[in-house]
Amino acid sequence: MTEHDLPTGPHELELEMLELLPALEAVLMVADQPLDHLTLAQAVGHPPSDVEAALRSLADDYTQQGRGFELRNVAGGWRYFTREEYASAVERFILDGQQARLTQAALETMAVVAYRQPISRTRISAIRGVNVDSVVRTLVTRGLIEEADVDGESGAILYRTTSYFLERMGMGSLNELPDIAPLLPELGDMDDETPLGDIVTEAPEIVTEASETVTEAPDDRG
Repeated sequence: MTEHDLPTGPHELELEMLELLPALEAVLMVADQPLDHLTLAQAVGHPPSDVEAALRSLADDYTQQGRGFELRNVAGGWRYFTREEYASAVERFILDGQQARLTQAALETMAVVAYRQPISRTRISAIRGVNVDSVVRTLVTRGLIEEADVDGESGAILYRTTSYFLERMGMGSLNELPDIAPLLPELGDMDDETPLGDIVTEAPEIVTEASETVTEAPDDRG
């Protein structure tokens, strides 16, 4: 594609009707890497030369308006970045999120995984008596549990605790978990309709300790 080429395709006429600056902003907002002006021209349906000029105009406008973000031309492409003078606000937001206490639902789910790993979301849900999809995603995002394997029969993803979980709990191995295993029946002895959330909440040692330990300090893993 050259500077004089116009994008072609089944939606060319529709794309040409889009306003250039808003269209560029919309595409750049979802980009996960720098995009060069030729790629952007193909996306928004405008000549590359117009797109390049518009990108520079946007960058200048954001600076003049004192916006909290800026548009930079880096690594051969354009991408949004937090403006340097506001980086501290972003840092506080991230650190506060890492220090946020886990909910009771997250603590109970983490306890189930710790004592019954590797375990699938379906089995966790059976133990707690509620859907745990969003809670599991939260724990994975926080780095406390991770995908371990795939169940050979059902194809379900199995989860286990991480080394970061042990680090935050101050333990060298899972053998140091409080002894509440007798309170949890073997999974083979229960059906999918058996709610055991109350039993899990009877494990105050792990729930309380996890709540305090996970929030002691922000994630400093790099």
